[in-house]
Amino acid sequence: MAVPPAVKLSRQADALAAAGNAAGAEPLYARALAADPTLAGTHNNHGNALRVLGRLEEAAAAYRAAVFHGLHEGMAHYNLGSVLRQAERPVEAEAAFRQALALRPDHAEAWNNCGNLLRDLGRFGGAAVDYRRALGLRPDWADAHDNLGAVLYLLHEQGGEEDAAALARLWRRDHPDNPLARHIGAAIAGEEADPRAPDDYVRQTFDLFADEFDRKLAELDYRAPALLAGLLSDEEPAGDLDVLDAGCGTGLCAPALRPYARRLVGVDLSEGMLSRARARGLYDGLHEAELVGFLTAHRLAFDLIMAADVFCYFGILDDALAAACTALRPGGRLAFTVEALDNADGRPHRVATHGRYAHADSYIRTAVANAGLVLWRCNHDRLRFESGEPVTGLVVLAERPAF
Repeated sequence: MAVPPAVKLSRQADALAAAGNAAGAEPLYARALAADPTLAGTHNNHGNALRVLGRLEEAAAAYRAAVFHGLHEGMAHYNLGSVLRQAERPVEAEAAFRQALALRPDHAEAWNNCGNLLRDLGRFGGAAVDYRRALGLRPDWADAHDNLGAVLYLLHEQGGEEDAAALARLWRRDHPDNPLARHIGAAIAGEEADPRAPDDYVRQTFDLFADEFDRKLAELDYRAPALLAGLLSDEEPAGDLDVLDAGCGTGLCAPALRPYARRLVGVDLSEGMLSRARARGLYDGLHEAELVGFLTAHRLAFDLIMAADVFCYFGILDDALAAACTALRPGGRLAFTVEALDNADGRPHRVATHGRYAHADSYIRTAVANAGLVLWRCNHDRLRFESGEPVTGLVVLAERPAF
């Protein structure tokens, strides 16, 4: 039996779309549907091509036509919901997502994207419920864990502390091995936190964040690298130091450190961040490693260590500062930032609901001294803005004694 011309055109369009050529596929879909408007699957695929081309209203009409002509299945409604969310039509988008989930309750991506929609609308509790449904279907889905942690933080910060804590406890119960659930969940639930953020939590968080890290920090007016560079500005850079950028991330500190360095080395837990640091072309060596272990293994190796917002992932700083002292040569300096905790809080450090630790000025002074370092500066200054509010930090310079 001969293939109808409309079907033949549709198949040709499918091949182009599969090859990434939406612009070539779209007119073939249109011609196929002009010949036979009852091809429900072709309407759906036409919608996909139109969405890639940014023609969102036409894509929504195509998905609706797919449903009208009999493609009454979860994916068609999910596609409609996704394009309506992109077109900023949230009420219609939520209705489409809910219809998709009624037809296909095992569709984790639909639960997650419905959660994204509710988060955009400020309905944080509902978003958390949907993210939990997504994770029930895909327990190891890193993006959904990240979404859940972020929305619980927002719920907590906007007055829903009890609801956020209850959901965080469920998150920890259901996913005890997930690093975000263990660390962020404990902070939001108000339960006892680890003495430092787990390595797998830090690695997962920054791997997920790497693509947008520099842009996001620029939006927050992130100043830690510049503040630390200011601590060194009294000294003319001679270019003869062995320098470590500890927790180097994407390499934001590298331009300030390079003039001082004979050799500039970076270390970080996140390969995603290191790949961006590598692209700067300013480092002589980059290492994917846990910081304390790396410092301990490089005794007397560095003249200068800079750690911009790295020790905020440690509550207890004893091991980290002692390892830094071990890695410094006599007369070597350590410059670092942490978030400031009001001494009136009464605790030496505490973990906040965003997963970072803040430290009291008095604790930093004691911990630096106990590590065998001499404190030269411990300045209070703004590190960045967060939710429109300034985040105050401690900008610290210490030295290993020369004798």
